[in-house]
Amino acid sequence: MNKRIGMYSAIVTLIGVVGFAVSMLLGSDAGGYLFSLFISWGFVPMICSFSAITTKENKASAYTAIAFSSVYAVLVGLVYFAQLTTIRLTKLNEQALAILNYKNLGSLFFNYDLFGYAFMALSTFFIAFSIEAKNKKDKCLKILLLVHGVFAVSCVVMPILGVFNGGTESGNTSGVIALEFWCAYFIPICILSYQYFKKKEKR
Repeated sequence: MNKRIGMYSAIVTLIGVVGFAVSMLLGSDAGGYLFSLFISWGFVPMICSFSAITTKENKASAYTAIAFSSVYAVLVGLVYFAQLTTIRLTKLNEQALAILNYKNLGSLFFNYDLFGYAFMALSTFFIAFSIEAKNKKDKCLKILLLVHGVFAVSCVVMPILGVFNGGTESGNTSGVIALEFWCAYFIPICILSYQYFKKKEKR
């Protein structure tokens, strides 16, 4: 059952990432927020599944990854659910929007979102140590997860340095390009994770 949950959650995460990428290309903010929720809903059980099937020696890093993934899901869940509900359906004044609107670069919720993805990156970094790399695909998955952990640094440092404050239209375009790059990077992680769990299921 643990391996099947891993397979299904990897698929859900993949659907979320692809849907998010397409939504950005189509300029659909609501679609992007919704699919971002799907990413978190798939990611947490995927991390838990890695933890469930890892060896006893790797449990500490796996449990750490679960904890970080949970923080990620809560932070981004609050941000995106607010965008789909309060921000989209309620008339708020400029002061409230300046704080709550994710589209305002450097806003509180924009920074919370980045902070959430820092925890996601930390989660992938620690879960990488639970991967039993016995072939090239497994090694590739492990490396991708480890390298993804580096994103945690930029997700924390850039908001603190005020990199996104006073964002412009060109800044928004650069942000979309960066997110599309992230999607292109994370899609192989989802696919390789699915294959990893499927291989374990056959044993």
